[in-house]
Amino acid sequence: MRYLTFALTKGRLASSTIEMLEKIGITCEEMKDKDSRKLIFVNEELKLKFFLAKGPDVPTYVEYGAADIGVAGRDTIIEEGRKVHEVLDLGFGKCRMCVCGHEDAAELMKHHELIRVATKYPKIAKDYFYNKRHQTVEIIKMNGSIELAPIVGLSEVIVDIVETGSTLKENGLVVLEEVCPLSARMIVNPVSMRMENERIKKLITDLRTLLTGE
Repeated sequence: MRYLTFALTKGRLASSTIEMLEKIGITCEEMKDKDSRKLIFVNEELKLKFFLAKGPDVPTYVEYGAADIGVAGRDTIIEEGRKVHEVLDLGFGKCRMCVCGHEDAAELMKHHELIRVATKYPKIAKDYFYNKRHQTVEIIKMNGSIELAPIVGLSEVIVDIVETGSTLKENGLVVLEEVCPLSARMIVNPVSMRMENERIKKLITDLRTLLTGE
């Protein structure tokens, strides 16, 4: 039996995924050792391997078959646009992708004016403005705290993840429109899905049962 390999997004998503997997009998004690310098964690008994990666890299590992299964935020999956199967909404890591800005930017949106949009997610922003709103915009790719852009006049609006909205409020910004709801999703390599159909299907079924409580 070959190993099934999981790529998990470092941080909260990985912790929540491991907790969830434990509930269906999939454990990996090695991962709990905070001092471990290991990069690959193995459960010999179940023939499973796990590794942690930065969010945007998870879909890449899965597309190229370096991991059979991945867990990443939906924002990352859409933005990366990799050839993977999205098989399950895991229901945690919930937040929203939104267009935000000063309240007066709502007028500019209403009249479809040419505005500048600052974002870490150029693909999602472009798709939303061009294909859903049919509005031409100039997209500025940023890496740091996006909220700064409208405050210093770099852009009229931003497209960013909103969890509680408290950072926006503190900086005099508001949610103008919701782009899409987000949460952690499980993705699978298309070849693995065919080759390891039974094992992967069982995993998905067990998780789905856990999520729906049926």
